[in-house]
Amino acid sequence: MKRLAATSMMALALAGCASMAPEHERPVLSTADSYDPSLRPDGTVVASSLTYEEWFRDPRLVALVDTAVARNRDLLAATARIEQARAQYRIEDSRRLPTPVANAAASRSRSPLPATTPGGPGSVTTDRFEVGVGVTSFELDFWGRVASLSDAARAQYLAVEANQRAFYLSLIADVASTYFAILEADDQIDLAQATLESRREGLRIARLRLDAGVTSALPFRQAETLMTTAEQQLAAQRLTQARLRNQLAVLIGGPLPQDLPAPLPMADQNNGMVLDPGLPSNLMLVRPDIVAAEEQLRAARANIGAARAAFFPSISLTGAAGFASDDLGGLFGSDGFTWSFGPQISLPIFDWGQREANLDLAEAREIEQVALYEKAVQVAFREVSDALAGRRWLAEQVVAQQQGVAAQERIARLARLRYREGVADYLEVLDAERNLFAARQQLLATERAYLQNGTTLFVSLGGGAGPTDRSAR
Repeated sequence: MKRLAATSMMALALAGCASMAPEHERPVLSTADSYDPSLRPDGTVVASSLTYEEWFRDPRLVALVDTAVARNRDLLAATARIEQARAQYRIEDSRRLPTPVANAAASRSRSPLPATTPGGPGSVTTDRFEVGVGVTSFELDFWGRVASLSDAARAQYLAVEANQRAFYLSLIADVASTYFAILEADDQIDLAQATLESRREGLRIARLRLDAGVTSALPFRQAETLMTTAEQQLAAQRLTQARLRNQLAVLIGGPLPQDLPAPLPMADQNNGMVLDPGLPSNLMLVRPDIVAAEEQLRAARANIGAARAAFFPSISLTGAAGFASDDLGGLFGSDGFTWSFGPQISLPIFDWGQREANLDLAEAREIEQVALYEKAVQVAFREVSDALAGRRWLAEQVVAQQQGVAAQERIARLARLRYREGVADYLEVLDAERNLFAARQQLLATERAYLQNGTTLFVSLGGGAGPTDRSAR
């Protein structure tokens, strides 16, 4: 047993070695050093330090996100993939250490005696008892092949974990965007219903004027057209509302809970926080998609180390120690101690270029992962830059469209007054009512886009999970 312990200690000492994998370095930042100064807000709030509960003001939206995090099927599948990757890493890492195996055996055999044996031909029965512990084909990792495979599995595990966090943040953004779209659809329906009631009253007045002979049938038909347009818009918005609710049900993993808090109106959704975008280099630390791309690059480089190590001899050790005896009672006697030890070395002489091809494959995958990492950084930079631009210009659009709606309301009032006084025909009222309805619809759409853009900026800067939910490396 002492010899076996010494053998195992020697194996552990020999197993530690330098890796042949390329040293990991992040590629040079493939974006500008800073965002457009004209679009950079003077904010102090760091998105990556906030949870979605702190960012969203609407308790109903927070409850919906909570439900989605608990029930969304894609998120559950992504979480299960983390467990798969963790198990695979443990499998690869376990190969770096010897695996002692205990065994015990007992046998009884009968064999004939030679004819020359005194007493004549016969047979003899023999018992054999064995117990011991051994290590079978433990590879001495001189060249770092096993260590590189373990490093690659670990990097793959961390990449899967980061991808799960990336989907988690995208789920938050999807739920919020769908919820804001539902709020817009609700407001659009209210607008269409109010407009429809107004145009029904206009049609009633036009009918009275027609019956009294004050006007011709043309104004009546024009008022009828206005009313049917409002009816069409109302039906279209109800269809949009139904589809959005179905989409939200998929995102949260089932029907909407019955005990949701009351929603806030769309005008009260803005939390007033001004985010500090920081520098583009900060994204490499807080964006899980970039972290995942970097871990994939680590895995590719570790696989290069394993492919390089395959060109060197593979050295394995097999050892065993135990006791053997023909008598069970004397099994653990000093005379029954047995041991065996044997190294094995192997090196393919000719493999038709298989090892060279494996190395070429590993190096080509590294080049691919470098490109994918740089692309992830560029996409993240673009998403933040777009969101910063939207934060400024959408805000200006909302203000301009609010002024435009006020102007259209004044035009509509003047057009109706001019028509009642006989100064203008009903076509002027028709145009004014159409323009006012379209302006109000566009204002609601822009307000919704502004809210969605705020969530996009928040998630693009790594916000949503909070600092305690990100795994430190």
